[in-house]
Amino acid sequence: MKRILAVVLIALAVFVLAVLVVPLVVPLPPAPGTVPPEQLAAADSRFVDVNGLRVHVETAGSGESTLVLLHGFAASTYSWREVMAPLAEHGTVVAFDRPAFGQTERPIPGEWTGQDPYGFDAQVALTVGLLDELGVEKAVLVGNSAGGTVAVATALRYPERVSALVLVDPAIYGHGGGLPDWARPILSSPQMRWYGPLLVRALLPSWGEGFGRSAWHDPAGLTPEMWAGYTRPLQAENWDRAFWEYLLAARSPDLASRLDEVRMPTLVITGDDDRIVPTAQSVRLAGELPNAELVVVPNCGHIPHEECPAAFLLAVSDFLGKLP
Repeated sequence: MKRILAVVLIALAVFVLAVLVVPLVVPLPPAPGTVPPEQLAAADSRFVDVNGLRVHVETAGSGESTLVLLHGFAASTYSWREVMAPLAEHGTVVAFDRPAFGQTERPIPGEWTGQDPYGFDAQVALTVGLLDELGVEKAVLVGNSAGGTVAVATALRYPERVSALVLVDPAIYGHGGGLPDWARPILSSPQMRWYGPLLVRALLPSWGEGFGRSAWHDPAGLTPEMWAGYTRPLQAENWDRAFWEYLLAARSPDLASRLDEVRMPTLVITGDDDRIVPTAQSVRLAGELPNAELVVVPNCGHIPHEECPAAFLLAVSDFLGKLP
């Protein structure tokens, strides 16, 4: 019995040692079937270098008035497919993939200097940097969910660059806070930066479909063709490693205490059946912003621009028509 116990302990020690050492000496193999993001982008897409990052951009329309579309968590420019062309009747429409999503470049640690491109401050800086690169002085920011968080933060930091806000089921009150502080040193260790992406590869596709269906009032609206569009970015190089870095960098800014500073005209749109950012939070937000109006879309979930595009476009068109 003592000999068996000794063998078990030795085997356990070897296993633990291997778990700790392998990530230090063996490079993480790339996710199977991944390619450079440029190979996945549509023919009419653009790639713009902003703050050292190669950003995937789609545009529609023309004119001095510019709308910039910021997608939500785990989404991409694909989210705006139903509304980009109609919105272009109001001017130039710009949609881009936020870092870690879509076809925007996904650098890994060691490939960037200075600010972590997946951090919240970097995403705000990227939004304004894109305006600079495109020669846009001022824009209407249209943000869904976590993209709404970026839109509000950008308006607070650079109010002179934002003429108005359209916040679509925005995550303002405590959403997207990421990991607890005690877990960050562990999960950002070299070992977990190796194993973490493997977990992401194994879990994200199945978890993501459930999360995606919960965004719809009628989950049947998420068709196989749409799911293929949502998951196409999972073929991009380093998608798994970038997703892990995004989780490590994610922190919610305290925007709720500064809402009285958001003075530009704002439209808050929410579905009446939002199960991700509860509808009541959007109603509360519209009441706490100094210059906001609220539209609640019936029989609609977290993504009105996808599930209820006609009602979304009607609300946005009416709002834009009132702007000076």
